[in-house]
Amino acid sequence: MNTDTALSILFALAHPTRLEAFRLLVQHEPEGLSTGELVDASGLTQSTFSTHLAVLAKAGLVKSEKQGRQQIQRADIDTLRELMLFLAKDCCQGRAELCEPLLAELACC
Repeated sequence: MNTDTALSILFALAHPTRLEAFRLLVQHEPEGLSTGELVDASGLTQSTFSTHLAVLAKAGLVKSEKQGRQQIQRADIDTLRELMLFLAKDCCQGRAELCEPLLAELACC
C-alpha cells in the first residue's frame, strides 16, 4: 500500500456515518448486510447513505454483491489488513516486544 491509497482510505473513514457503517460491516463478516439494513442502522435517507457507501466503495473498503433482489455489502477485510500493516509496518523500530501489546489486542479469540 502506498501513502496516497492509505490517505484515501483514511479519508473515507474520517466521517462518523462511514466509520460506523464500516465497523458494522466488519462485525457482520463474512455474511455482510443488505444496503437496506445499513440504511436503517444509519438513520439516514437511502440517497444520503448511498453517497457515503460510494465513498467507502471507492476507497476499496466495501464490496457489493447482488443476491436476489438485494445488494449485500461486505467489508473488504484484505483492504483493512493492508491499511493496518501500512500504519504499523515500522512500529517500534524493530523492537518486537514493544508491538506485542498491540498484537495481543488485535488477536481474534
